[in-house]
Amino acid sequence: MNETTVCVVGNVATRPAYRELATGPSARFRLAVTARYWDREKNAWTDGHTNFFTVWANRQLAVNVAACVEVGQPVVVQGRLKVRTEVQGQQQWASADIDAVAIGHDLSRGMAFFQRAVKPEAPSTAARPEPNWETPRPTEPLDGQPGQHGQEQQEQGAGEGGVEAQEQQAAVVT
Repeated sequence: MNETTVCVVGNVATRPAYRELATGPSARFRLAVTARYWDREKNAWTDGHTNFFTVWANRQLAVNVAACVEVGQPVVVQGRLKVRTEVQGQQQWASADIDAVAIGHDLSRGMAFFQRAVKPEAPSTAARPEPNWETPRPTEPLDGQPGQHGQEQQEQGAGEGGVEAQEQQAAVVT
């Protein structure tokens, strides 16, 4: 709920490492993000400090990253930022990881062509024939012989001779 969500634009610095784990597919790569600014003295764009992030992708995103992302490509990564600090021996170091929710190519610096991922088909179960949902008409008995019920309605409608009786008979027949 109180997570730090970031959107980072940078270049892929390492080849994505893909692994099949017990929890599902996982991929990671390093992302280089370099700030650029306009240097008025030089009258040119200048590179600033470069930050490196380890980007983690899981499940279908990991599969797609492994298939589509290559070193040097400009990408946009959105996800949850996690900063860790550890001490190893006499040195303390920090690591910035991004649990990616979405990753895409930066279209301001190139072109990409989208292709929807194909889901594997589920194994088909034994085919069962479709049940016959049709029911016989109420005036036709199951054995095909004219029944008493339909004849009584016809005689009753003819005997009364009224328009309402004929409409009811027509409604029952159709």
